[in-house]
Amino acid sequence: MISHLFARAFWALSRWKLVSSPAPSEPTVLIGAPHTSNWDFVFMLAISWRLGVEVKWLGKDSLFKGWRGPLMRGLGGIPVDRANASGVVAEVVERVRSGEVFGLVVAPDGTRGGNSHWKSGFYRIARETGLPVTLGYVDRTTMTAGLGPTLRLSGDVRTDMDHIRAFFADKAGFTPSRRVEPRLREEDPTEH
Repeated sequence: MISHLFARAFWALSRWKLVSSPAPSEPTVLIGAPHTSNWDFVFMLAISWRLGVEVKWLGKDSLFKGWRGPLMRGLGGIPVDRANASGVVAEVVERVRSGEVFGLVVAPDGTRGGNSHWKSGFYRIARETGLPVTLGYVDRTTMTAGLGPTLRLSGDVRTDMDHIRAFFADKAGFTPSRRVEPRLREEDPTEH
């Protein structure tokens, strides 16, 4: 398969190293973080293709306009209308419940900078579908990228996020200055 050959070449020629836990053996919500650069997309494809993980990913709907639309959908993209972001959660939940099998890649820190919190769509999708969450990362400080552990969320948002924060504590992203601390607004109800 061409994607597997591309991924092998990418990792063989790159200064970056693929360091990964075993690929998940079941459908999962795959967090891609810290999301600090457009390069994250390339890493996400190279990781998933090298490990043989079938993925779908969420991207802003402007990426799917014109000639890019068929390409982005062919690469597994699902457009997100930011004005109706909750609608995409319902769409993904319905796809999973209908039996479609895939790993869903979500960049919870959304746009690359300017956010103080992660977006909670990944958490809601995982809880509503019962899917586990796999922690994927890019870390420029060690020049590594890959997949970390796969977790089952308990529903206790703060406890679940403490586990996620612990994993990402030493991960800086491709552009470390744009890193956002893994924190959901739902952890502190007074922030709503």
